[in-house]
Amino acid sequence: MKAIQLEKYGGPEVLQIIEKDKPAPKGTDVLIQIKAIGVNFADIARREGQYVIKTPLPFIPGAEVAGVVTEVGENVTTVKPGTRVVTLIESGGYAEYALADSRGLIPLPDGMDFENAAALPLQGLSAYHILKTMGRLEEGESVLVHAAAGGVGTLAVQLAKLMGAGKVIATASSSEKLKLAREMGADVLVNYTEDGWEKQVLEATDGKGVNVALEMAGGDVFQKTLKCLATFGRLVIYGVASGEQANFYPSFLMARNQSVIGFFLPQIMRKPELIHSSMKEMLTYLSQGKLKLTIGGVYSLEQAAEVHRLLQSRQTKGKLILKP
Repeated sequence: MKAIQLEKYGGPEVLQIIEKDKPAPKGTDVLIQIKAIGVNFADIARREGQYVIKTPLPFIPGAEVAGVVTEVGENVTTVKPGTRVVTLIESGGYAEYALADSRGLIPLPDGMDFENAAALPLQGLSAYHILKTMGRLEEGESVLVHAAAGGVGTLAVQLAKLMGAGKVIATASSSEKLKLAREMGADVLVNYTEDGWEKQVLEATDGKGVNVALEMAGGDVFQKTLKCLATFGRLVIYGVASGEQANFYPSFLMARNQSVIGFFLPQIMRKPELIHSSMKEMLTYLSQGKLKLTIGGVYSLEQAAEVHRLLQSRQTKGKLILKP
């Protein structure tokens, strides 16, 4: 089979196509013939050696895959070859075939294509649990979503509204991206490349600040987002896309009973009851037309390096998909 592998950390050019034997499923694992692969900022962090946990080398990136089960391990009783599924795996997704634990498989609803299926799990589950589990969003509260035209952002805007948010404030770097955020349901649009964008956020909340903020840039964006937080507000960090860590003084939070919370999806994955219930809810929204997936582009597996360049350029909208 073909796969994309990195043997050293670095820029997109370290992603090299290789030939290797298909893995054989054992125990509770299944072998999936991959039809679509979701590309994420976590893949870039893995490639650069900047991921939350150490990335061993050589390494085949890719955590989000949709495809068809072709073989099953001897202890698998819940799924058969031929089943269309989507799942999250630790690694190995940038390939024609990959192993996955049968207990984490999600059967695809009738009529859902592989590209849309691959666009949902990682960013959908992230958006859902950043808002609900970590952000503890309550009906009527205000939400600030940075990078609102991105994969997590477009879903977070929609899910916040579906969860009953009173006002969703979306930030992005261009008028075109802000237009997309508006189409997703955002109430207030803010261009974060403009000086003083944090003042616009405060004005939109009558000076009170937002109840929940989603932050994944780090550096100066983190500092300004903290200034946008309401009393009892919750700021959830789920990335450091700028590569810049922020200086943070915890005592700043005391005056207004604010919280800064970290989010890492693999920890949520250790709680199957959270995953299955939230995926069921999101799939229901999809089938009812209440949740829209934005596919920013579909590329061949061989174009993985170029897709990484596009994602890091901040010029993309929605989800980028690779197809073997």
